[in-house]
Amino acid sequence: MSENKEFKPYIPAEKITPEFTVTSIIMGIILAIVFGAANAYLGLRVGMTVSASIPAAVISMGVIRMIMRKNSILESNIVQTIGSAGESLAAGAIFTMPALFLWAEEGLCDMPSLVEITLIALCGGILGVLFMIPLRNALIVKEHATLLYPEGTACAEVLLAGEEGGSNASTVFSGMGLAAVFKFLVDGIKVIPADIAAKFNSFKGELGVEVYPALLGVGYIVGPRISSYMFVGSLVGWMVIIPLICLFGADTWMYPAAAGTTIGQM
Repeated sequence: MSENKEFKPYIPAEKITPEFTVTSIIMGIILAIVFGAANAYLGLRVGMTVSASIPAAVISMGVIRMIMRKNSILESNIVQTIGSAGESLAAGAIFTMPALFLWAEEGLCDMPSLVEITLIALCGGILGVLFMIPLRNALIVKEHATLLYPEGTACAEVLLAGEEGGSNASTVFSGMGLAAVFKFLVDGIKVIPADIAAKFNSFKGELGVEVYPALLGVGYIVGPRISSYMFVGSLVGWMVIIPLICLFGADTWMYPAAAGTTIGQM
């Protein structure tokens, strides 16, 4: 490996700075709970999640450097690591465990308890950590110049901006506040409709949109190309596949509808 590609940490190993502290652990746990709950809700509703690494890095940088007036990039890194691990664990749970509830509804197994769900998530998290111990040297240290890791690079740049006095945390907090107010208007006092849809009864199709800041955030993060894929997929499903099903399979009963309820009746 050439000299200019040698892996060099931003903080040298011989330099002693605060890292695994009470502040970083408590902040990391709080962010893991908040982003884990948000991602679980978003994943079950939309079918995809967003990573908490970047917002957790911004929030930790803002709190530790701007509010607590501490200059500790390693503490901020621990906070964003714990926060992102929480949302990743939540994402892994919501995309696998619903199968247990579907099996329980069909009588194939017992309804999973909160203890069982917790143990499954705990084992999954420990397994992920154990796998990353040997993979870190192979994927990060040896391949750091080949594998770019754009999200990890973005987190690093946010933390480095904090070291230079960056104030990006105000943008994140402003966004969180605006989203909370909008959510209250939509689902709290219901001033703004949550769903706007136009039905085509003769065609058996429907076009609609959900008015939520979270969906705007997902679209912004994944970008216009991926968003267009999702939009076209929804368009084909609602305006092509569903009308064809209603046309050729109106007398078909399809799970999870009640037994005997045909597609035409639905």
